[in-house]
Amino acid sequence: MKLTKRGHYSVKALLDLSLQAPGHLASVKAIAQRQNLPAPYLEKLLIELRRANLVVSVRGVQGGYRLARPAADISLGEILAAVGETASPLRSYAPDISQAEDWVTFSIWKRLHEKMKEAVYGISLEDLYYDARSWQASQGENASFVV
Repeated sequence: MKLTKRGHYSVKALLDLSLQAPGHLASVKAIAQRQNLPAPYLEKLLIELRRANLVVSVRGVQGGYRLARPAADISLGEILAAVGETASPLRSYAPDISQAEDWVTFSIWKRLHEKMKEAVYGISLEDLYYDARSWQASQGENASFVV
């Protein structure tokens, strides 16, 4: 699985939102600044994440984004899928079933894909939140958080 900037930035943005006070709205500018991300690109990703019902947006001067559900109910797999990330092996490849080696190697890649899919859907945003908080605690009180 190759993680692109789209996936990486989306995870960073949602993790940033999970670290905010419950119900707190964060502007694109604030998230971009905290996470050192390009705001215009982040805004496009947040629109995709909103369409996938992972974030809620509120318009206006005091508007911004917040998580649509508790972090425990959002998986890493959902975040990545929302922005088009996939770990599909050999997307348009059809094995030659008359060759055992071809069929076996294709089967291996398929099994590995299923295991990877289980893993990314088994990791919640809450898991990442606790990892981030543990890291912050290990760095001391003055640590700022950038994913």
